[in-house]
Amino acid sequence: MHANTSPVFQYDAVRRARRLTQRRQAAGTQGIPKQNTGFCFFLFLFLFVFLFLASLRLGPLALKFLWNSFGSLVDPYPAGVQSHKRLRIRTGNLMQLVQFFVPAVGRRVGVVDGLRVQDLTSTNASIQSIYGLVQSSLAQNLLLVDLVDTLFSSEATPVFWDYAVLLSASPGGARPYLLPPLDHPEPSRLLITGTGLSHLGSVQSRDQMHGGTQSTEPQTDSARMFAMGLEGGRPAANKRGVAPEWFYKGNGFNLRGPNDLLEIPAYALDGGEEPEIVGCYIIDSAGRPRRIGFALGNEWSDHATEKINYLYLAPSKLRTCAVGPSLQVTEDFSDIALRCTVSRDGEQLYESGELRSGERNMCHSLRNMEDHHFKYAQHRHPGDLHLHFFGTSRLSFGSRTWKYQPGDQIQVSAPGFCEPLVNTVAAGSTAEAGVIRVEPV
Repeated sequence: MHANTSPVFQYDAVRRARRLTQRRQAAGTQGIPKQNTGFCFFLFLFLFVFLFLASLRLGPLALKFLWNSFGSLVDPYPAGVQSHKRLRIRTGNLMQLVQFFVPAVGRRVGVVDGLRVQDLTSTNASIQSIYGLVQSSLAQNLLLVDLVDTLFSSEATPVFWDYAVLLSASPGGARPYLLPPLDHPEPSRLLITGTGLSHLGSVQSRDQMHGGTQSTEPQTDSARMFAMGLEGGRPAANKRGVAPEWFYKGNGFNLRGPNDLLEIPAYALDGGEEPEIVGCYIIDSAGRPRRIGFALGNEWSDHATEKINYLYLAPSKLRTCAVGPSLQVTEDFSDIALRCTVSRDGEQLYESGELRSGERNMCHSLRNMEDHHFKYAQHRHPGDLHLHFFGTSRLSFGSRTWKYQPGDQIQVSAPGFCEPLVNTVAAGSTAEAGVIRVEPV
């Protein structure tokens, strides 16, 4: 058969095509959506992937990714300006809390969300500290993260602050600045302590400091203590393991926050950085230790004094220390990557390389270290706070030929954990160089 190519058929075909085109154009002008199979397919694919992630408990991560990626397109409010948009600043069981001070206004508590901080104190003026917030959660028998969520849902208009501005400001200046992420209204009721020889690899620098050599058998007390941890530092459930090394650092009076000064006392021989993770605890009204979370820390020490004799380790620890910038409200302490750099006059003096912390990289379990710290009754007074340094795997002391000087800048970073902790070295009081005379009463 041959196709019908008569003029009448050709005219009818053209006319039908024109009518179909006109109807489609009219439908488009009336707001009727055109078919777009490609868009529908990708929309369906996106919804399927999102629901699948939610089923794996990754929904909050996906929501946070979407907000971080596209939130600026829908939120016109800059940091520090009141906004009616409320955020659920929580990823799984992780929430980052900060404390900061606004000159002429006072203390504030905030929750970190990417590049900005939501001011919790603006929603409830009674929230002046994370310590008070934790006490409130205990009194209401609520998880801390759940209490903060209820504050987000309050009717008060929230305020946001630029996190970069807070991170760059120095204490005591004219701009709002960060405080240590956990402190006590009575500084003497905040106990700062630590555990040493806890990390795989940490024994090498300590053993060499105390006169040991590479050998198949432990030769120093430090090496023997480390070997004990390898053998018995991870006890079975409900069993007490071998005790780790433990030291006293001080109390809230020698706690420093971001951009604050770490002092070299006049009687010290040197300063010494120790990039570590810090456990943050409160003792509840029943005398039970409760873990609030973890923070980044620099357990500033004096390794030159310690090297003289390992029995000088205790006094070498009695120095200022830094914690911050935020408190991570989380139960995860499995594997954290850290790095430390030291700079002088803009030139880098030291770079640690990657340091690993967390239980995967330690000879003692978290549960064992906590058990041996809180087994002492004097460490379980209701209302007290505890900051406990968990140790590090590497120090600059064994490899450097220089000593710390005032003005040196130390940065401890932990990508994926929190923002870097930056501090500047300063000289201590010259009064400490002289003899301290004790007079009778």
